[in-house]
Amino acid sequence: MARELSGKVAIVTGGAAGIGRATVELFVEEGAQVVVADVDAARGEEVAAKLGGAAAFKRTDVANADEVQALVDFAVARFGGLHVMFNNAGISDKSFGRFLTDDLASFERVMAVNLFGVMVGSQRAARHMAKSGGGSIINTSSIAAIGAGAGVLTYRASKAAVIQFSRSIAIDLAEHEIRVNCIAPGHIATGMTSYDMGSIVRLTQPLQRHGTPRDVAHAALFLASERSAQITGMVVPVDGGTTVGAPPGRIREIVAKSGDAQAG
Repeated sequence: MARELSGKVAIVTGGAAGIGRATVELFVEEGAQVVVADVDAARGEEVAAKLGGAAAFKRTDVANADEVQALVDFAVARFGGLHVMFNNAGISDKSFGRFLTDDLASFERVMAVNLFGVMVGSQRAARHMAKSGGGSIINTSSIAAIGAGAGVLTYRASKAAVIQFSRSIAIDLAEHEIRVNCIAPGHIATGMTSYDMGSIVRLTQPLQRHGTPRDVAHAALFLASERSAQITGMVVPVDGGTTVGAPPGRIREIVAKSGDAQAG
């Protein structure tokens, strides 16, 4: 049986851990040659070594345009091309407080990694793809960009901007046969998700199954492969239905409390 990404070369930023690592591993399983890009050299080298000759590590700070260009050049030189760019690297907002007390100290770094890193990664990959028959660009956003909420406001803003940017360049790059899509992970356990996952899933997620980085990796595989050849400019939530609405049990609980309040 043919593997989905046979003959393809991919870059995965933030590839040393979490969603990035799961995607690197799945892409290699599906026949791709993959460059693991990350600022964590120790873990990045470990991932690449584990996967053998189909993977290579390149230390990259995605907020540095020169390093991103060097990353693309490395992939082309090492594996002979670039067909898939997964701009997955991201960092969290350090402020979980309310807006009036947020000092916005993390704004520049969060925007540099989460937004500029996606923009420059898309641009440098697309410059190669436009001359080489096209390709697929996949950008990681978040369900925090789809639904409004209090807290982590710089993070929310950065991820919302990723969606608008991705949809816009999907139009701009279509003439070059370059597809651009977003993945919006929900409550997925990674190094960035330190909150109480169990209670959040129970209260907000219709599918009570706990999602994993591998679930997001499968969405990335679909968008990287020819199965999504007619799909561009889309946002794919991998969230157990969280962005659709609260689970019925939660709605009944809210209605019941409202009835009790009215009766009182």
